[in-house]
Amino acid sequence: MDELELLTHADALGRRYTEGHGQRRVFPSDEAIAALRVFDEPLPEQGWPAENTLALLDDVGSFATTASNGPRYFGFVIGAALPAAAAAERLMLAWDQCASTFDNSPVSATLERVAARWVLETLDLPRESAVGFGTSATACTLAALAAARRELLARLGWDFDGQGLHGAPEIRVVISELAHITVKKALRVLGFGLNRIVYAPVDAHGRVDAVHLPPLDERTILCLQAGEVNTGAFDPFGQIIPQARTVGAWVHVDGAFGLWARASSLSHLTQGIEQADSWTTDAHKWLNTPYDCAMIICRDARALSQAMNSDAVYSSASADAQKNLTLEFSRRPRGIPVWAALRSLGREGVAELVERHCAQARRIGDGLTRAGFEVLNTVTLNQVLFRCATDAQTLAVRAAMQQSGEVWFGGTIWQGRPAMRISVSSWRTEDADVDVLLALLARKLNAQRIATA
Repeated sequence: MDELELLTHADALGRRYTEGHGQRRVFPSDEAIAALRVFDEPLPEQGWPAENTLALLDDVGSFATTASNGPRYFGFVIGAALPAAAAAERLMLAWDQCASTFDNSPVSATLERVAARWVLETLDLPRESAVGFGTSATACTLAALAAARRELLARLGWDFDGQGLHGAPEIRVVISELAHITVKKALRVLGFGLNRIVYAPVDAHGRVDAVHLPPLDERTILCLQAGEVNTGAFDPFGQIIPQARTVGAWVHVDGAFGLWARASSLSHLTQGIEQADSWTTDAHKWLNTPYDCAMIICRDARALSQAMNSDAVYSSASADAQKNLTLEFSRRPRGIPVWAALRSLGREGVAELVERHCAQARRIGDGLTRAGFEVLNTVTLNQVLFRCATDAQTLAVRAAMQQSGEVWFGGTIWQGRPAMRISVSSWRTEDADVDVLLALLARKLNAQRIATA
């Protein structure tokens, strides 16, 4: 096959795979997983034909995928790729652009600037903010916290770029007791020291307790959450952020999925969030773009662009060039699928997507209660946290659901005991899929009750 024939064949295989959504197992069978052994082969001395490699990927790999791009995957707030975003991604791959600067790719720089503006409008965040399109919330949080530390030190008269941290004033970090692991990872990688982090207590819903907030000052980075990963709860931004701003602390908000509530009728959950200094969110979660697509948003565009600057004598660019806003120098134009998703949805479409999923989550919560499960959270967003009467039943029901191949969701630990967590975030999920989920859960719970009677 020549290049165009190979690409045409790959497109045909991709179309066939996409047509199978809703028909294949949500989690692969044991046989499909066992077949992956075929990939564990010696490095070939002479390369195989490209069509052979493509056939192997499809014949074996396609059957060992999770159907996270389908309607009945309820794990980890993973959204199926919207058609417009997926199509834009395919064309973007054909362009094969290094989207670091305008000089490298005029079209990428143009579209990512538009996408950045649309993101700020959709989320109603300060329009002067810089928006960097990074790989993940982890990488974007790393950039945000690096910019925060550098800026706080600069206000104290310390030259971070020249002197580093040796002898620098200490910057304190206050985070929620339930802060996401990616925030902790970013802090650890940046050298803050997990044993030196100050943890803010939370209430029964997982929200930071504003009354018992640890002391803040001009040497403090405070990390809050929009959408706690288990309960979907929002920290009380309107109470906390003004306190932080009064003393000169930097406020960062981890809004990996919950920040999108701001684009809907649930925006009241985010009241006051616009007063923060930086935010992170994932497009590949609730905006339903393909993976490897997240955002760092920083109110002080200068603070972010100076912290992330990577200008060189052979490659200088404007302050808002993506290589000067993110960790990556050579990079894909991740903002293009964001642009395509927002252009295809519009304001109303984003709001409808969020509101539909939240309504479906409430339906699930009500249905679980009727079936005899204990729902542990107030279902205000797209997360449903629940368990059975005993830990053994919880673990057994979760395993049975995952092995069924009909749906998939994960487990967690809540207040020291096993629990199950359902996330609704795929544009493909219809009410009929919710019905299948609830019916299957009711059957599995009844089977466990009979087995343990």
